Amino acid sequence: MENFEYTTAQDLDRAWLNFELDLPLRPGPNGESNPFYVDRPDNPTAALEQALLRSFHTPPKTFFSGLRGCGKSTELYRIAVNPEITRKYLPIHFSIKEGPGVDNLDYRDVLLEIGGQIYRQFTERGGKLDAQVLKELDAFRGRIEKEITVTPARMSEAEVDAKLSAFFGEAGLRIKLEPRTREIVRQVIEQNIRELIELINRITQAILVATKRWPLVLIDDLDKPELERSREIFYGHRETIIQPIVPIVYTISSSLYYQPEIRELLGTPIFLPNVKLHERKQSEKRDPEGYRVLRMFIRKRMEAGLISDDALNAISEASGGVFREVCRVMRGAILNAGQRPNARIEIDDVRKAEDEIRTQYWRFLTQADRRILREIRTHNQYNQPDQAAPLLQTLAAIEYANGEPWCDVHPVLHKLLAETAEYDNDHPAQS
Repeated sequence: MENFEYTTAQDLDRAWLNFELDLPLRPGPNGESNPFYVDRPDNPTAALEQALLRSFHTPPKTFFSGLRGCGKSTELYRIAVNPEITRKYLPIHFSIKEGPGVDNLDYRDVLLEIGGQIYRQFTERGGKLDAQVLKELDAFRGRIEKEITVTPARMSEAEVDAKLSAFFGEAGLRIKLEPRTREIVRQVIEQNIRELIELINRITQAILVATKRWPLVLIDDLDKPELERSREIFYGHRETIIQPIVPIVYTISSSLYYQPEIRELLGTPIFLPNVKLHERKQSEKRDPEGYRVLRMFIRKRMEAGLISDDALNAISEASGGVFREVCRVMRGAILNAGQRPNARIEIDDVRKAEDEIRTQYWRFLTQADRRILREIRTHNQYNQPDQAAPLLQTLAAIEYANGEPWCDVHPVLHKLLAETAEYDNDHPAQS
């Protein structure tokens, strides 16, 4: 995706590329806004940026959440190139997926990746650390690689003899690909956790002295690990992950955000809401601004002649105001329309795409899930966060914010809930 050209599609083949579900919207080389970017009403990212720009005694640790596909990655890209941010900070922006990965992730992996990324990104930009800090970093690297070499793990001499930059550049990848190495590294870090945190602090202080700017760590994709693993990182080891003196923005999953004890522990996370399509308890009253935003989202990615106005409005409605769901419905509609020569997307193509998505939900929603969803649809709220969290995470339910947060069911599920209502009422709930 590094060399992806963000150009408006003039045919459905190109439109298919432009509506990739996880297409990152990278800024231009000089920080220009991405051509596909669409701002949302009352974007809380501005509040996050203002919080980062305020003076502080203790470097801030901010938790950034939102439902899957709401645009967190795009907003982190924008924060990293915001001129006001870059005057105060040296942004260290990275995805945890590209290092240790999200499967079997551990708080020790996160800390090592933070330290490695700060070091590597600073030096790749031409930064120099003083000899004493380098000596301490190299000693830490040496202890880890010594443990690897005395353990019967298959490591080449080149890897064993790798220097400091190579170690930090490869550490995350090695942890991800080599389970035995992962365990060895974790054991060494566990025995030297205070030293690792102190090394992160030393690097941070050295960068602050050299550049007059704080490093600002922006970690993407920490919302991807399963709930229990996220709880272990952010709840079980909260005091450890907030110890480094470097300012950090952690992404966290919406399912973690909805855990009451987590929200109390993390303070007030910034939550990126979806685009509101109607007012609370007024599903028949469309929000014109919400529909305008979604239509613009589509228009920036494809020529107007490739889709009818009815289909455009239907995709906006079917998405529930989630950018990723716009892409999901659009891709289904493109597949359906592509079966006709020289076709454009019509409303029937959208309806078929909705049926396909509804079938996917049908396969895993239980009777208990459907009952909860009907309550959400009726009251636009939920009373049991533990039960609602998985539904919010899968986008079966979607949260909005205008005033007090509220939620509704995914629009494609209205038909499914109506068709199964009589059966569910006549049968006891099954897990």
